[in-house]
Amino acid sequence: MEHITLLIGIVIVTALVFDFTNGFHDTANAMATTISTGALGPRVAVAMSAVLNLVGAFLSVEVAKTISGGIVDEDSGIRPEVIFAGLVGAILWNLVTWLAGLPSSSSHALFGGLIGATLVSVGLDGVNGDAIVMKVLIPAVAAPVVAGIATVAATRLTYRLGRGRSSEETAKGYRAGQIASAALVSLAHGTNDAQKTMGVITLALVTGGVVAPDSDPPLWVIVSAGLAIALGTYLGGWRIIRTMGKGITDIQPPQGFAAQTGAATVILASSHIGFALSTTQVCSGAVMGAGVGRKGAVVRWSTAGRMVVAWVLTLPAAGLVAGGAALLADQGNAGITAVAVLAVLACGAIWALSRRKPVDHTNVNEVGAQEPVGAVTAALRSVAPPPAGAKP
Repeated sequence: MEHITLLIGIVIVTALVFDFTNGFHDTANAMATTISTGALGPRVAVAMSAVLNLVGAFLSVEVAKTISGGIVDEDSGIRPEVIFAGLVGAILWNLVTWLAGLPSSSSHALFGGLIGATLVSVGLDGVNGDAIVMKVLIPAVAAPVVAGIATVAATRLTYRLGRGRSSEETAKGYRAGQIASAALVSLAHGTNDAQKTMGVITLALVTGGVVAPDSDPPLWVIVSAGLAIALGTYLGGWRIIRTMGKGITDIQPPQGFAAQTGAATVILASSHIGFALSTTQVCSGAVMGAGVGRKGAVVRWSTAGRMVVAWVLTLPAAGLVAGGAALLADQGNAGITAVAVLAVLACGAIWALSRRKPVDHTNVNEVGAQEPVGAVTAALRSVAPPPAGAKP
């Protein structure tokens, strides 16, 4: 029992590390457009997002229930070391995509890690296929499409309502609207993503016999998960903020307002019904929709294509890493120690690589930071009319 208690403690700490990486990986979801348009300063934006992520963590536990008793079968023989291996796979994929500046899904990294580790250690019986299809795969495809379509409509409506008015007249209103909608996205993010870590910790407590199956997350789990994701959010995932704010399309304040409002609506609706969707995919789809919705704007499809490739690879990549970690962890204490040491070394190597070309609040909005224009984008730009409000 002493060993199990120690192992559960290791799993809880690892889950909170994942929650921390989730926070800085997903800061861009709420604040990239607000920062890129200058509605808020970078430091103020991430601080506000952190506070609202913490508040959102207390508003619902439906998504946590999906994780702790839906994706994998807690009665199939899943042990704490399996969850530990799954978390290692998710953390490493989060850091690799952060290094590349790609807004991939922390949620799908977690799902892929848990599924891969469970398949290796338990087999197919440990995975709830129906829940994966209904509550992970279908939302993964539908959510960014729905958010994108909604944002196209919202962007066009926003520009129509502001037609005939100068940008100086509407600037103050759009700035306030962007701040309010960014706050809503941050709150929505807390209701969805912070709960995923709550669900993992609760699953570990169930597998260790600490709490009964189908239990809600204890209060201390909710508090610790909320604080971890808030801290990660405050530190800011500046590389991904740069991609979301400057790399997909040139965002103007009306577009930022429309994108954030559309994304928040989709995320809050999914949290209410227990869909553990990717907030990153929703917000990225909304940003692309904002680009399509503004007349004369051009979406950088080369960047969007890289993002979609990362989305497709996330589940299997995290699953493969977690499966290898599970093979080692199944060898006992020595295997678990080996997994922990290798994970720390890999994280340290990624951090060292990131220091070669650091991105922080001082250079996140540099014009030179934009993605290079691809052939398709250049061709579209050559025939596209000038953006609304642009001077000839």
